Amino acid sequence: MLKRKRILLPLRKFLFQEFAPNIGYTFRWLLLSIIIGALAGSASAIFLISLDWATQFREANIYVILFLPIGGFVIGWVYHRYGNSVVKGNNQLLEEFYNPLKIIPLRMVPLVLFGTVMTHFFGGSAGREGTAVQMGGAISDQFTKWFKLPDTDRKTVITVGVAAGFASVFGTPLAGAVFALEWLVIGRLRYESILPAFLAAYIADYACADLWAVAHSHYTIPLVPELDLILLLWIIPAGICFGLAGRLFAFSTHFWAGFFSRKIKYPPFRPVVGGVMIAASVFLMGDTKYIGLGIPTIVDAFSVDLPWYDFLIKTAKTSLTLGAGFKGGEVTPLFYVGATLGNAMAEWTPLPVALLAGMGFVGVFSGATNTPIACTFMGIELFGSAPGMYIGLACVLAYLFSGHSGIYGSQVIGSPKHVKLLKKKGRRIGK
Repeated sequence: MLKRKRILLPLRKFLFQEFAPNIGYTFRWLLLSIIIGALAGSASAIFLISLDWATQFREANIYVILFLPIGGFVIGWVYHRYGNSVVKGNNQLLEEFYNPLKIIPLRMVPLVLFGTVMTHFFGGSAGREGTAVQMGGAISDQFTKWFKLPDTDRKTVITVGVAAGFASVFGTPLAGAVFALEWLVIGRLRYESILPAFLAAYIADYACADLWAVAHSHYTIPLVPELDLILLLWIIPAGICFGLAGRLFAFSTHFWAGFFSRKIKYPPFRPVVGGVMIAASVFLMGDTKYIGLGIPTIVDAFSVDLPWYDFLIKTAKTSLTLGAGFKGGEVTPLFYVGATLGNAMAEWTPLPVALLAGMGFVGVFSGATNTPIACTFMGIELFGSAPGMYIGLACVLAYLFSGHSGIYGSQVIGSPKHVKLLKKKGRRIGK
């Protein structure tokens, strides 16, 4: 009898105190992740289809760029009139994650979708990640209200939405999940969010790519030399350059945002002035390669010699576009900056041009967003495992040499204790 109790008691403890709660946790988040992933992936699909239409129409009718200032006013007025509660964009997701106050309004979804498509339609230089992440975060946060979730579960819900949005817009579920985990809490991974984030990222990517049949861009690195000491040493200056480029991008974006907010008090007029500057530059240069997403130029960076200054012009136009108040993301322009910078570095670096373009593609992104792990996974998902060591080293070096600056002003660099200390002192959560 005593022997039987010795066996049954640990078994009962395992079943009721460990196994059963974990099963319940898994099924609960499996259900939420499937729903959020499907919704966020579908939203990304609608967004990407709309964005592709806007891009094709603009390239076929260049004259619409003349109306960029008018489009900017419409975007600015709509946000000024209806979007004050969601105007912070990605930074709002970060702030609600660090210090939960109120549910992110669902209006963020149609507003950022409208604003980004309008920006690209009229010729602004912006990306798409910010839009997808904001849509995913806003959609997922509604479940906090509907199911009355506590703050700890709300953090996981926001993480799930970010993972789903990022994964579906780029077709990189692994990087999407890791990005959400790494971007929201720099220096610490929330292990309780790992399973939901990965589930939602996969479902969102499946919904966008398979159910909606939305294709993603593909890039290849045909030649990856075997890593030796000489090539390892060449990675160091390359990674440093990628980090400095990410720092320049972040500085430029913050500079223009501060400049317009100080000089122009009425927000809808800011994108008007910025639109005049961008439209004028397009017609003076006689080239549209520096506006929009710039996917064709990114693809060319892996195989064609490009002007060395491409990355500087893209940095200038994107930072001006976003700083003036147009909507969109920063990540695809960061891909552009990194790939073209890597292409330019092939002139003095004994590494293949495609490999350098791939390293820069994710390296500048790593430096500007403080997410070296996610960027390494993204590189492996996009380019395969062969260049993994080169990509990983480039991302880490770029992160280190970009400093603690970044494109997201509310991103906290530090431990959870640091966040709690800031809250206790009543200071703004962010840099």
